[in-house]
Amino acid sequence: MNLNHQNKLIIGLVAVAAVLLGKLFYIQIINDDYKKDASNNSMVYEYIYPPRGVIYDRNGEELVTNLLSYDILVTPREVPAFDTLALANALGIDVEVIREKMAYYRKYRTRIGYQTQTFLKRVPQEVYLRFAEEEYKFPGFRALRRNVREYPFNAGGNLLGYVSEVDGDFLKKHPDEYRAGDYVGKTGIEAAQEKNLRGEKGYHIRLRDSRNRVMTSYNDGLDDKPALPGKNVYTTIDAHLQQYGQELMDGKVGSVVALEPSTGEILAMVSSPGIDVDILADISSHWEELSNDPYKPMFNRTVMASYPPGSVFKLINGLIGLQEGTLKAEYSYPCYSGYYYSGNHKLGCHSHASPLRLLDAIATSCNGYFCFVLKYILENKRYASTAEALDAWREYVLSFGFGRKLGSDFPSELGGNIPTSQYYDRIYGAGRWSFPTIVSLSIGQGEIGATPLQIANLAAIMANRGHYYIPHLIKDSEGVEIDPVYHEKQYTKVDSMHFVTCVEGMKMAVNGQGMAGATARAAAIPGIEVCGKTGTAQNPHGKDNSVFICFAPADNPRIAIAAYVENAGFGATWALPVASLMVEKYLTGTISPERKYLEDRILNTRFIQ
Repeated sequence: MNLNHQNKLIIGLVAVAAVLLGKLFYIQIINDDYKKDASNNSMVYEYIYPPRGVIYDRNGEELVTNLLSYDILVTPREVPAFDTLALANALGIDVEVIREKMAYYRKYRTRIGYQTQTFLKRVPQEVYLRFAEEEYKFPGFRALRRNVREYPFNAGGNLLGYVSEVDGDFLKKHPDEYRAGDYVGKTGIEAAQEKNLRGEKGYHIRLRDSRNRVMTSYNDGLDDKPALPGKNVYTTIDAHLQQYGQELMDGKVGSVVALEPSTGEILAMVSSPGIDVDILADISSHWEELSNDPYKPMFNRTVMASYPPGSVFKLINGLIGLQEGTLKAEYSYPCYSGYYYSGNHKLGCHSHASPLRLLDAIATSCNGYFCFVLKYILENKRYASTAEALDAWREYVLSFGFGRKLGSDFPSELGGNIPTSQYYDRIYGAGRWSFPTIVSLSIGQGEIGATPLQIANLAAIMANRGHYYIPHLIKDSEGVEIDPVYHEKQYTKVDSMHFVTCVEGMKMAVNGQGMAGATARAAAIPGIEVCGKTGTAQNPHGKDNSVFICFAPADNPRIAIAAYVENAGFGATWALPVASLMVEKYLTGTISPERKYLEDRILNTRFIQ
């Protein structure tokens, strides 16, 4: 009985062994996947990094190019014992730097594995050449030539964005696209156009020997892959206008956005204070300084800041009133230095003639007039309640591109805010609020929040008399196609015929035509008919914000612009000169002698140090 049991046990073991041997034979001899894995374990891929594509402005001016740079790489598991002092001398660094880095690699060897790490970035060329001669002495270390970004034109640091080495979190999200040591566009155009700009890495394949040393080329290099350069990208930006806008906004907090109304192309996009291009190529060295700056230079105000638009919003309320039939151009309303509501409460206004028609109200920026305008919109008998009328009003406003993302091709765009009836219901209770509760919406205050890009888009809508193209930064070019939506007209819910009156009011605001109280006379440019609208937005954190929009020429406009200067005071005093000077510079290439005083005042005024 025991013998039979023993025989069965032996037979079972033989059977199991036969199965295992058969499986091993299949894996090692027959299975191609195994053979590939075994081959891969002996292969070393030395990656070749392509130059990123060049970024140009609309006129072919180079904004971002490439500069040859030298890095020292290391693959920690391939590093045997070595002469630390000799390596330090070859690289021109302190011995302790090497020891600290190698200690770090040993500590995290399970996570790093065979990944190649950047040991030193951007070493001088003479160091690179010296190390290249002695590289054979230090297995696991190698020198690499790669391209880094260079900025020949000082324009648009926040706009262009920066490139930096990928980190662990990024690699987890893009495991098949990037490896440790790769670089990627992190912000701005560099990020938005990463797929076009990055190119495609190449590689040399080499073999390891039994001691894990990298030796010969694999298959005589026949399986090597050349690197493919990134595609060049042409932007809509005018480099000289962008640079001039930055100079005007130096020492000020705010934004300027200029558009070409006939295309929606962004001509300039200034966020101030911003990042100087001189530090973009090595932003990691300045990271702490930028992060601790109280004025947040890395925060792109043009698409991320949400401001009350102030009096420029009166144009929208006037247009909605005309479309709804609650306002006629010939209607006159009084202004008693403001508008009285709910007893003795008053929304104030500056001194000017009264009563006023729509044209005069736009030209003088009368608060009282536009309180009447919104009051009658919200009390329109077409709607069953103020709440219903407000939601209809909101749909009009959304059609102007407010309260939502415009859909620009620039990353990080935010949508601002246009309040709903449900919002006020939550605060005051359903049926417990009315026009006096939200009177500040009449003049672009209250719960309205808009980005400078949206405000500039309003200027473009006025220039086009009722439609716009989604603002965008990238132009169609060889190998780079933009979304067809950027070539499509976007219409507001207001008929184009109503824009004629409001545009005439903007023209009167600048040219005055003998009328006292015209608010934008300083925007007048010799030989060019400018249409503009001032705004002064209340700011709970300090002085009022200064706002101005305009476009020119009045017929066949070539530029529409919005300037927003925080804590600066009246729109006509600060935002107006910035915008009008940029318009003149763009259209004529210079500033006329009679307006030089205006340029000097803006260039020499600083609100922050």
